[in-house]
Amino acid sequence: MLHSIGVIGLGVMGRNIALNMASHQEDVAVYNYTRDLTDDLMAHNEGLSLHPYYEVVDFVQSLARPRKIFVMVTAGSAIDSVIESLVPHLETGDIIMDGGNSHFLDTERRFDQLQQHKIEYIGVGVSGGEVGARTGPAIMPGGTKEAYAQVAPILTKIAAKVNGEPCCVYIGPKGAGHFVKMVHNGIEYADMQLIAEAYSFLRVRLGLDVEEIADVFSSWNEGELKSYLIEITADILRKKDDETGLPLIDVILDQAGQKGTGKWTSMQSIDNGIASSIITEALFARYLSAVKEERVAASAVLTGPDERETLDKDIWIERIRQALYMGKIAAYAQGFTQYRTSSELYDWNLRLEEIALIFRGGCIIRAEFLNVISEAFAKDESLANLMLAPYFAEKVQDYQTSLRQVVAEDSLSGLAAPCLSTSLTYYDSYRTANSNANILQAQRDYFGAHTYARTDRKGTFHTEWQ
Repeated sequence: MLHSIGVIGLGVMGRNIALNMASHQEDVAVYNYTRDLTDDLMAHNEGLSLHPYYEVVDFVQSLARPRKIFVMVTAGSAIDSVIESLVPHLETGDIIMDGGNSHFLDTERRFDQLQQHKIEYIGVGVSGGEVGARTGPAIMPGGTKEAYAQVAPILTKIAAKVNGEPCCVYIGPKGAGHFVKMVHNGIEYADMQLIAEAYSFLRVRLGLDVEEIADVFSSWNEGELKSYLIEITADILRKKDDETGLPLIDVILDQAGQKGTGKWTSMQSIDNGIASSIITEALFARYLSAVKEERVAASAVLTGPDERETLDKDIWIERIRQALYMGKIAAYAQGFTQYRTSSELYDWNLRLEEIALIFRGGCIIRAEFLNVISEAFAKDESLANLMLAPYFAEKVQDYQTSLRQVVAEDSLSGLAAPCLSTSLTYYDSYRTANSNANILQAQRDYFGAHTYARTDRKGTFHTEWQ
């Protein structure tokens, strides 16, 4: 009997995707470059229909045509190596799905190369981490519609479900799926950093202990801030260290890692002239966290402001909640603006209301207000910026005072709040009808004869300033 699908790469994500597929009555062939991971999966296969193979040719020949192969290996050269090993054994119409965090331009290159062999290539964005891969991730597939139709029955089965609807929909051609996942991760960076800054204010400026902050986050998760990241932050703060009995958060070194997708989001926004400043500041915050020794040394030399007066906790907890919500709106606005602008640039026809719905379940940035985001784009497909949608326009106008107060107090207290402050700057810059960019353009014309446009008539102008 031939198997319905094959999975290559049996690390944490790959093995859980394979188990997920088998749990949904798929007959799954599995293969890993090293035998140990295959054997470990089979030793813990939960009695499911998983079938191990130890040679690529045997793995490929075990699959029903058109062959469907889900690759879950490290992005980069490893993907190219897997493709190179598969192509000699594949036939016209076979389908390779790349479920890793590949750069979308690499996906487009591989798509074009495999089309020459008449082999389909689908870049599949997968979000949800280890648990999501096993129980239902958000899935963002990009490639030809015809190839997606072949694999849709499997992908929609293993995806997370919200109100019975799978968090999986065809995104667009070639690299569109991986692009959507890339920007998703950029939004994730911003969301996480905003939460960290809210935590710092509660801990450092208001003097709340860890358990009290956990209670605050739990209460926030019952309202409009309800989201996976808010929920797990409360769980994290309640976890005790087995060795010391201290809150585990207090023994975790303050150095944050990153795997590149946030950087790619920022770089792509810069290349395409899109303001994604909150996402970029979140990335820079991780870079600064990495220089721990420098920061410790600097703390002994560089002083901050004098100690400030005690704040009313109840009043400021609500201000921080509102500031965090407005920061999240601004961050999502930047991410969805990148989707809209890039969709036009690459002619992808991304459906933003459907992307928001995909993010409601399984993925790391799943949040209650994604329903509202989807509704906003469903009502106005040409919506230029999320902050202009009536619901969000009202929210940012209501909450801007709290964000201003929190950012000001952070600054006066010497607390770094790069994403909260950038969210405010983005809001104020976007709502400014007449900016100071005329000074910049005049300077450019002065030293470089770059010319300028005028406010009172059409055309291009240059002044002999000297």
